[in-house]
Amino acid sequence: MASPSDPIPLLPGMEHLPSALVATIMTKLDIRSIQSLASTCKTFRSCAAHILSFVPTFHLFDIAPSMDLLRPLLPPNPYLRSLKVDCTRLDDSSLDYMIRPSLQELCLYNCADCSGKLLSLLGRQCKDLRFLYLSSVAEKRGRSIDVLDLEELLSGCSHLETLILMFDVSIFLRHNFARVWALAPGKLLSLEIGYISSVMVTELLSPALGPQQSSNHLRPSILPNLQKLCLSVDYITDTMVNTISKCLVCLTHLDLRDSPIMEPRMAFDLTNSGLQQINIHGKLKHLSLVRSQEIVPTYFKRVNDLGILLMADKCSAMESICLGGFCQVTDTGYKTILHSCSKLYKLRVFHGTHLTDLVFHDISATSLSLTHVSLRWCNLLTNLAVARLATNGDLSILDLRDCRNLGDEALRAIGTLPKLKTLLIDGCDISDVGLSYLGKGSTNSLVSLSVRGCKRLTDRCISSLFDGSCNKEIRELDLSNLPNISDAGVLLLAKTRIPIFELRMRRCPLIGDTSVMALASMQVDVTVWHGSRLRLLDLYNCGGITQLAFRWFKKPYFPRLRWLGVTGSVNRDMVDALARSRPFLHVACRGEELGTDQWDDLDDVYMQDEEVDEFEQWLLGAENVSDDEMEDDVDLEELLE
Repeated sequence: MASPSDPIPLLPGMEHLPSALVATIMTKLDIRSIQSLASTCKTFRSCAAHILSFVPTFHLFDIAPSMDLLRPLLPPNPYLRSLKVDCTRLDDSSLDYMIRPSLQELCLYNCADCSGKLLSLLGRQCKDLRFLYLSSVAEKRGRSIDVLDLEELLSGCSHLETLILMFDVSIFLRHNFARVWALAPGKLLSLEIGYISSVMVTELLSPALGPQQSSNHLRPSILPNLQKLCLSVDYITDTMVNTISKCLVCLTHLDLRDSPIMEPRMAFDLTNSGLQQINIHGKLKHLSLVRSQEIVPTYFKRVNDLGILLMADKCSAMESICLGGFCQVTDTGYKTILHSCSKLYKLRVFHGTHLTDLVFHDISATSLSLTHVSLRWCNLLTNLAVARLATNGDLSILDLRDCRNLGDEALRAIGTLPKLKTLLIDGCDISDVGLSYLGKGSTNSLVSLSVRGCKRLTDRCISSLFDGSCNKEIRELDLSNLPNISDAGVLLLAKTRIPIFELRMRRCPLIGDTSVMALASMQVDVTVWHGSRLRLLDLYNCGGITQLAFRWFKKPYFPRLRWLGVTGSVNRDMVDALARSRPFLHVACRGEELGTDQWDDLDDVYMQDEEVDEFEQWLLGAENVSDDEMEDDVDLEELLE
């Protein structure tokens, strides 16, 4: 077997042009693009098959392949360093094939059908692993994880620097769970856990002494070099925060989120005392403390302005702060943050029930250069606060969702921000006039816009936003829950030829089959592309969608579509037939939100520009369509007749 240090071999004759040139170009492409080329001719197919045996990266997470489809894409490859795969259709039987000793980065998403074998196998075979992301492990009924599997992972992957376990680790026995973390590699810099109890966190960082050890025994340091810690817990408590602050001396990034199932008692809550312990070592740059309202409406009722003042004394070097659910904090506390943290560029506040315009009254007098501001569910804010914020000309992300008192004048101010890329104004009191301010403004960098639930908007908002004089190329647009948006508005959108990749229009009663037809035949550029570039389309609970619309979701329409939201009650058989005929299309019919937000921080989804989706064609063997696939197409046709 070739050693990873050996030179990468070439096919016979590839040292001569044009084969050498083709091979050089293909090695610069991602997996999807390589296979798109492979589907065009035998020469490219042969070249692609060879290239797959030495490519250093294999990223394929916007579709969920089966093992039969993945096998030809993953031949033996001693040079493979990075692997990212959606494992929705894979199980333990796939692990021996995917897990390679050469891997340094591994991201496996949606591993619900994998057991603890995944962890133990990684510990035994991937000794050189630096980055590991695993989600939903053993979530399917009948699968399990033993603490010994975790022990083998932590002891075997001694070079691990980033570990992300996006699943419930409370399934491990508590006493054994804390013990195995003593084996975690000292090089670990970042740890993220999908769910863990606060008691387990405390025990993990300060394990109990053994029966033969005296109180004077020197305890080994747990995670001595950890810089980033992100946890979702049952309760954020003083005890947990104190333990984290004291034990993790190198911490620069702390992100804690809880979702209490009931109002916490004093012993299981965060108070001013706990907040005072944050950043006692003075190295923290990023802080996020959020109490989610997902289960019951609970808040940090034992923290007030005094706690924020005590914390701010130690946080002058903070660059990013997120506070959610601090219902007792007023303008005094928030202003202290703005005036104490001179390096702050990201500010996020959720459920700021006492946050008013006064916080931003003199923001122009500070040295702040904010680029990311999120003020969600802050209902006391008015247009004046947004006008003050807009003096930060470097703002690139602005989230004002569910700030009910913001109106058209706020958009007039926002329209002056030249670097703004993302604007979220769901539920604000804006009209078509407000969007015209945005359309005619300086926000030509805007790529993502959400106006969900802005009920005053009509079809005219499309022409207001994309008038003939603007240069905006919005790629993500959310028009959900707009009762006055109809097929006429979508026709206007189609005529703009804006290359939209994600379009959400859920719960729009006037959206129907005509909208689907218009989007399916949308022309972005008559010289380059005929048809839709949409990768995500959410039409859940749109009142006018009938079985006729399903004709337009068949091939060759919507060739890039990967996520589709519809109402299953329209015709369940038809939805099932569509899912069978396009197995790499995620069809959701229960109202769940679409997209891959959990992967956004890891990698950007690659956008293709091919005229047809050759990759999907290659995977499905379009040149030799199987009998099963032909039957699925026939089934769909019969249902539509």
